[in-house]
Amino acid sequence: MRRFNIIEPRSIDDACEILAEDEDAKLIGGGTALLILIKHGILLPQTLVNLKKINDAAEITFDSTSGLRVGGLASIYDVESAPAVREHYPLLGKACHVVANIRIRNMATIAGNLAHADSQSDPPTALVAFDASVELSKRDGKRSVKLADFLIGSYETVLARDEILTAVLVPPPRTNLTGTYLKFTTRSSEDRPCAGVAAWVCPANGTAGEARVVVGAVSPAPVVLSEPLATGQSLTADMIAEISRKAAAAVDPIDDLRGPADYKRQLVQVLVRRALNECVTD
Repeated sequence: MRRFNIIEPRSIDDACEILAEDEDAKLIGGGTALLILIKHGILLPQTLVNLKKINDAAEITFDSTSGLRVGGLASIYDVESAPAVREHYPLLGKACHVVANIRIRNMATIAGNLAHADSQSDPPTALVAFDASVELSKRDGKRSVKLADFLIGSYETVLARDEILTAVLVPPPRTNLTGTYLKFTTRSSEDRPCAGVAAWVCPANGTAGEARVVVGAVSPAPVVLSEPLATGQSLTADMIAEISRKAAAAVDPIDDLRGPADYKRQLVQVLVRRALNECVTD
């Protein structure tokens, strides 16, 4: 592996300053994605900025009014096991739990996962389902961007070269929400998903007061079903079947080692149906 310099800032401000001054510098948190890119010669940075020494950058906090805030350096396992996530956002915890294996989940950071923008990843789908945003910091300030707008394609985001993804912001949970995340792999259980579906329902007066379905891993970015889903209606078997068909039609899969496009569309239809049925029966 190529030699490189490592800088270890002690604050986000210091890290932003380094990025602003050094166009070649690359950030490293857990390193589970970046080091592979370096090893294969895809990225050859002269300088790595190690964020792990920054205090409080991995904090996970929850407030019933503002919702969940996950520090960018929180590991995938930190998110999965956080009491606030388990209590208020179990769908997100489930999506994090099925990422790779426990070794990867202990190393990989949530910010690195989102900034890497691998379209075949589990957490982005769940976070988009909750309408999460990301906090982006740079030398002259911060901005907040909806995650659905942040992820613009496979390995593509709106993150500027001198910005750091410093937090994930999830709105307060809806009342009576039941949700799930289903993942299907064509190889081992530790493999990246061939398809992943996040779905939730908020029942009201015997109907689906609100419902949302997001499909991941089969398109360049998570796909949100844009039209209202069964709002104010009963989620009957026919209604769920119709939503499942629309989800399959909304995705844009490609043929790859995990299966042909038609297979993935059929898989999405099955997973959406199962996810909604699980939400209704919980």
